Amino acid sequence: MPGQLALVELHTIGASALAIVPAVMLTSARFLPMTMALMPVIRDRGHTRYQLYSTVHLVTMTGWAAAMKRCPELPLQQRLPYFAGFALVNWLTCLACTVFGYWVSGSLPQLVKLGLVFLNPLYFILILSGDVRHRLTILALTGGALAGPLIHLMTPQWSILLGGFVGGTVACLPADTSTCLIGGSGYSCWRAAPELISGARSA
Repeated sequence: MPGQLALVELHTIGASALAIVPAVMLTSARFLPMTMALMPVIRDRGHTRYQLYSTVHLVTMTGWAAAMKRCPELPLQQRLPYFAGFALVNWLTCLACTVFGYWVSGSLPQLVKLGLVFLNPLYFILILSGDVRHRLTILALTGGALAGPLIHLMTPQWSILLGGFVGGTVACLPADTSTCLIGGSGYSCWRAAPELISGARSA
């Protein structure tokens, strides 16, 4: 959604494609580390690259969080189908709700419209709060919550991005190297069972 908002807003003010394309790319950059963390979890020798490359386009915050929580409990060969089915249902539901919201938005009271603004942060809080039983998550949330306001004093425009980066880095620094999955040009710390790590690396 942020990418679409950036596209529409920049197009509305008459920005050129040279400005729109990098802006959309930057707003979607968050999917890179999410995909790097997810692929070793759902990849299996029986899956073709076409299947993986097609499925990666379904990565969203909801599907990613659900897959990272549920897939470790599934057999390796069932993880990609689970993620694809779950993410596709999310996409279709989102499209249907978007159309519905477009048609009813004109009839909603102004206070209701203002209240809907808080749904997005509430959504992220609920997703993250469901995972606070893990030490890495607690460290990441605490580090980001402490770093965000301090960074806001120095550079408000970058406070959310840098706060999240600092929080995640603080959480991963003391992590055991056995929970770091190497992938592509970097690594992502992930709390995985030893048998899951060995299965992901052999796939």
